Amino acid sequence: MAHNARVWNYWLGGKDNYSVDRAVGEQVVEMFPGIGQVARADRAFLGRAVAHLVGDAGIRQLLDIGTGLPTGDNTHEVAQRLAPDARIVYVDNDPIVLTHANALLTSSPEGSTAYIDADARDTERILRAAAETLDFEQPVAVMLLGILNFIPETDVARGIVRTLMDAVPSGSYLVMTHPTLDADVGGADNQPAMDFWNANATPPITGRTRAEFLSFMAGLDLLDPGVESCARWRFPAAEPVPQFGAVGRKP
Repeated sequence: MAHNARVWNYWLGGKDNYSVDRAVGEQVVEMFPGIGQVARADRAFLGRAVAHLVGDAGIRQLLDIGTGLPTGDNTHEVAQRLAPDARIVYVDNDPIVLTHANALLTSSPEGSTAYIDADARDTERILRAAAETLDFEQPVAVMLLGILNFIPETDVARGIVRTLMDAVPSGSYLVMTHPTLDADVGGADNQPAMDFWNANATPPITGRTRAEFLSFMAGLDLLDPGVESCARWRFPAAEPVPQFGAVGRKP
């Protein structure tokens, strides 16, 4: 069966995928031609968000949960270009990603990177292990890009966010992206492709509305421009994709 990390890698133009992944990936493209654009927009959003937080907001610690397979401009590469002393912890529970983890551990001498093999639901384990690299007395950017869509129960997903953000101090940030079926960002045609995905690949995916996405940011101060198609977050000239993106700061 096709797997999300490998299919996503295929859509990004990577080589860490198999024929079953390419076949499912191509079928999804036929049903939803913009999926490759979504994957690229999500990756570009990561770059802009990390560059802002590290370059402008002074963040030096990032906890990236749901890492996926390494591609170009991974979180530590973007962060450490701007601040070589930045510390990054990656988290994923995919054995495919684990086999490629060495590519994520090429830190600058001044900084550090670490990889935790854990499910996003196991927040206490993640926080314990991350504390070996990160100082939770200092601000942390918690990154959840395209991961909560694999948690079908919205209350459970909210609980994950709440536990993580409760563990970090004032001045920390939440960085999120999430697919949607909302028509205003082009998601009206997403459902057939999601249904096909759920029948032919793992893990299953859930789209959420703008209001549901916004609920994950409860208690945080949203950075401009708020909840937006991730393609347009601080890049308003871009064509929208049906994937929300936002960055919130913990007061």
